Amino acid sequence: MFGIDAIDLARMQFAFTVSFHIIFPAFSIGLASYLAVLEGLWLWKKEQKYIEVFNYWKTIFAVGFGMGVVSGIVMAYQFGTNWSVFSDKAGPVIGPLMGYEVLSAFFLEAGFLGVMLFGQKRVGPRLHFFATLMVAAGTLFSAFWILSVNSWMQTPTGHIINAAGQFVPDDWFNVIFNPSFPYRLVHMVLAAYLTTAFVVGAVGAFHLLKDKTNKNARLMFSMAMWMAAIVTPIQIVAGDQHGLNTLEHQPAKIAAIEGHYKNVKGAPLLLFGIPDNEQAKTLYTVEVPRLGSLILTHSWDGELQGLESFPREDWPNTFLIFWTFRIMVGMGMIMLFIGLWSLLRRYQGRLYEDRWLARAAVAAGPIGFIAVLCGWVTTEAGRQPWTVYGLLRTADSASPLNGTEVGSTLIAFILVYFVLFGTGVYYMLRLMAKSPVSVPETTTASLKRASGMTGAPSTFDHSQS
Repeated sequence: MFGIDAIDLARMQFAFTVSFHIIFPAFSIGLASYLAVLEGLWLWKKEQKYIEVFNYWKTIFAVGFGMGVVSGIVMAYQFGTNWSVFSDKAGPVIGPLMGYEVLSAFFLEAGFLGVMLFGQKRVGPRLHFFATLMVAAGTLFSAFWILSVNSWMQTPTGHIINAAGQFVPDDWFNVIFNPSFPYRLVHMVLAAYLTTAFVVGAVGAFHLLKDKTNKNARLMFSMAMWMAAIVTPIQIVAGDQHGLNTLEHQPAKIAAIEGHYKNVKGAPLLLFGIPDNEQAKTLYTVEVPRLGSLILTHSWDGELQGLESFPREDWPNTFLIFWTFRIMVGMGMIMLFIGLWSLLRRYQGRLYEDRWLARAAVAAGPIGFIAVLCGWVTTEAGRQPWTVYGLLRTADSASPLNGTEVGSTLIAFILVYFVLFGTGVYYMLRLMAKSPVSVPETTTASLKRASGMTGAPSTFDHSQS
């Protein structure tokens, strides 16, 4: 279809749906933990602002969570429709792991989400706080299992191959805790927290620009800037460790990310350039001598393998992941700059008075999503041409479909997704645009009526605080 074969169309379809999906779990993971922190602080300090901000973000979380669930279901079906050979070969490993995600994470979230959203008048403050904690724990369990699946595809261990050519678990511990899993789990969870922090910070800054005395906007902005200042450096260290792990287990991916085609000692860090797999060289480079070796081997004279060390048919799309990695790193540097800027203004006692900092925070609202998307593109495109790294090629994993069948469903997905999720995102932005100064006691009443539920108002009796 349009000169594109069925496998590439299937990859494009999965890339499109996963790109829409991942932004919602990345936001939900961080926001669920933020809600738990807010409610815990309210119980501890008894200050009204914490529960008001909690109620402000609660409805936004519900909308984002719902869109994440819907988009995730679509992705799961694609394993069967477009990647049936992969499902048959890897199903004995990834099937149970994804089942564990449903049983442990999704049921936990679904079981307590209703209590968190609608039970504030019905179960008491401490039990309600427990429900919020369980929702937050559920999002983290979900990340645990899904990243275990994906990490096994990157660094497969703990399996044997049976007579039918299927990957069969031999040691579940090694399947789950495969070599890249701990690094990727930490890196992704921190990315989710930073993504949420910059959204919360952007909303707080937006309302501070309208009214710098808004106490709830101040709370949002202050907490978000603490996260930016503290977690961003931790994420940089986690990313470095993840990179060293990738160098050990997927050296071809690192060679492509760095844009190195030749083996070289004392390798430079290529800041910019245009990798060209046809010519097997990176053109028009801007580089820092020896810094590449220092970062990846922690030695000025360390040797880095270039793509020449690997069969050409095993090279990933170097141009793509070279640039997505640099965009991700660039977003991280912006986060670090804003975090340090906020520390300076906080020390000077001008955190809420610096309008340029507030404007920068508003502009930086989406950078977490950009970093997450670019990171996932780097990870997944860098694994190519394999679905299970080094063991099962993408070309051997697809269903026997023709290009027209896959292309037509891709077009349908594009149209439906932009309408459905575009509407959801627009609604979330409308909610964020409302001032957090006075949160009405019916913040979740509309959701309640829409679900057919009736009863008492759904917020705490503020007189008890």
